[in-house]
Amino acid sequence: MNGAISVVSVVGIGADGWDGLPETSRRPLRAADVIIGGPRQLDLLPADDCPGERIAWPSPLRPAVPGLLAAHRGRAVAVLASGDPSFHGIARTLAETAGAERLAVHPHPSSVSYACARLGWPLEAVETVSLVARPLAGLSAALHDGRRVLVLSEGADTAARVAELLRRTGWGGTRIRVLEQLGGPAERLLDGTAADWPHARTDALNVLALDCVRDPGALRLGAAPGLPDEAYEHDGQLTKRYVRAATLAALAPAPGELLWDVGGGSGSIGIEWMRTHRDCRAVAVERSPERAARITRNAAALGVPALKVVTGAAPAALAGLPAPDAVFIGGGLTVPGLLDACWDALPSGGRLVANTVTLESEALLARWYARHGGELIRLAVSAAVPVGGFTGWRQAMPVTQWSVTKGSTNA
Repeated sequence: MNGAISVVSVVGIGADGWDGLPETSRRPLRAADVIIGGPRQLDLLPADDCPGERIAWPSPLRPAVPGLLAAHRGRAVAVLASGDPSFHGIARTLAETAGAERLAVHPHPSSVSYACARLGWPLEAVETVSLVARPLAGLSAALHDGRRVLVLSEGADTAARVAELLRRTGWGGTRIRVLEQLGGPAERLLDGTAADWPHARTDALNVLALDCVRDPGALRLGAAPGLPDEAYEHDGQLTKRYVRAATLAALAPAPGELLWDVGGGSGSIGIEWMRTHRDCRAVAVERSPERAARITRNAAALGVPALKVVTGAAPAALAGLPAPDAVFIGGGLTVPGLLDACWDALPSGGRLVANTVTLESEALLARWYARHGGELIRLAVSAAVPVGGFTGWRQAMPVTQWSVTKGSTNA
């Protein structure tokens, strides 16, 4: 594909259309033999100034990109995008397809920049969540009391859908402002709260601004691992809060990394791995269909609907999965071949963490520790409980944890 086209001009355009474009952006559009874009963007160009052939993106868009570029080999191609093409826009797909060095990107102010300008919000202090072709549930992970969130809308019903989600999840007091047609002559602002949002539909071209307010009594979910156990739907198969926090610390997630959560249970380790950064990925492997369905529900409720759930027994269910950066084993340690399969799948530098409460699995971890090194610890948590008219300690079952980095000096 890299030899198919010399340069693709990628031009951002706003609701103000041709009048809002600088000459540096107009020039490649005038010279283009082919202009590719969404129908709304193409309609903003004057025919006299931009005589090139116009092609609307097909749906789905991404699979069509290589074929479209190849079909117009040797012609001057311009691609129209809404706002800044490099911000949740087409420039990323084009760079991955044609190569970043073959793009000439002409950015326009993004809808997020316009929204912050209108609201007086500092751009660097605002969380941005895109709901364009993404699950609505992904918004939940960005909700924190007092935070400001900008939502890139998918269409005219996005505000109503967001308001319903906020009401249902304990954020009904959140202020919602819908900024329509930003930068254009039809710009308009709608204002209200999630609890009484009155607009079933808005203009399709909009951005939502949220001032997050948690309802009294709603469960508080922090940004660090170790969410309250009450945040999860479970049947008892749940890595408890304080052990979970220690486990995530040992796993040490980093942006873009992939975790295998083997013996997923309620999905808590994979979910909180993904909540540490929006680019973290996880696969939960769970043999019970009922628990697998529960993991999916928990992931959606806690804002990481992209968690992949594989229903099947490990190690067989691990076959064909993309190579992990880290593996957590929360159950099934004594299944023949499980530890070997997880270890073999890890690249050099990958981490493995395994927890157990049984003597049999502890003995297995001790043997692997003797062979590969790492760190073998025991976690014991006690909680204060009533003892008659007094208070005493009740200890949970101690958890033995082995953590190791493959290829380290002691592994």
